[in-house]
Amino acid sequence: MTLQTSPLSFYQDWRPRAQEIVEEIPAVSFVMPAFNEESNIMKAVKDLVHVAGQLEVRYEIIVVDDGSLDGTLSKVKDYADSSSCVKVVSYGKNMGKGFAIKTGFSHARGEDVVFIDSDLEIDPNQIDKYLKALESAEMVIASKWHPQSRVQVRPIRRFLSRCFNLLVRMLTGAKMTDTQTGLKAVRKRALEKTFSKLAVKRYAYDVELLAVAGRDGIKTVELPVFLRLPTMFKLKETWRMFIDLLGIAYRLKINKCY
Repeated sequence: MTLQTSPLSFYQDWRPRAQEIVEEIPAVSFVMPAFNEESNIMKAVKDLVHVAGQLEVRYEIIVVDDGSLDGTLSKVKDYADSSSCVKVVSYGKNMGKGFAIKTGFSHARGEDVVFIDSDLEIDPNQIDKYLKALESAEMVIASKWHPQSRVQVRPIRRFLSRCFNLLVRMLTGAKMTDTQTGLKAVRKRALEKTFSKLAVKRYAYDVELLAVAGRDGIKTVELPVFLRLPTMFKLKETWRMFIDLLGIAYRLKINKCY
């Protein structure tokens, strides 16, 4: 059956639908990268849904499954099928946290984008303060070393973190006290150019993000975080972070490709 309508009636029919589409765009996008987090992912997502629901703004949660080999993807997909605010982005091969973050950022529709890890080490109840801080900054990052932070961490990991931050400052010129904590909030429009330049796919993507953002003139502030770090870095991961850091320093100071 063919329906006939005048241009005016078409416009009148279309206008409310267009308004509804605009209203459905979220104000905040949460990006949660996940790799082999079968035991944590459901609690992490549900905790975030609870916190986001208290913000009184429209939001979306984008879980980026970074090629998990366990049941992470199936669990979060089942939940997303019954939730209008949770989406899943996945790909078959593990590419690294930096790649997952950049992928999630590209899918985010919100004016503000919050990145939070899925391993339950970070208390999400602090998120409202990070979004509030975006009113006067373009990027807000968590710092383990902020005077008001509450952090449970083994002494050796604390020592290694301090040493890594010292290397970051020496090699990149970044002035942040902490680059690696997995809670960050950004103004999407302000950071789009910065994200387009990022090359690190795995371990030191945070360093690259902050170093390039500094060169782009992005105003960044640090806030306290409530964090529990029960595990140690693996030696292999520590070495790869160092290699990534050298690559960033090369691109910043010698190749100047940023």
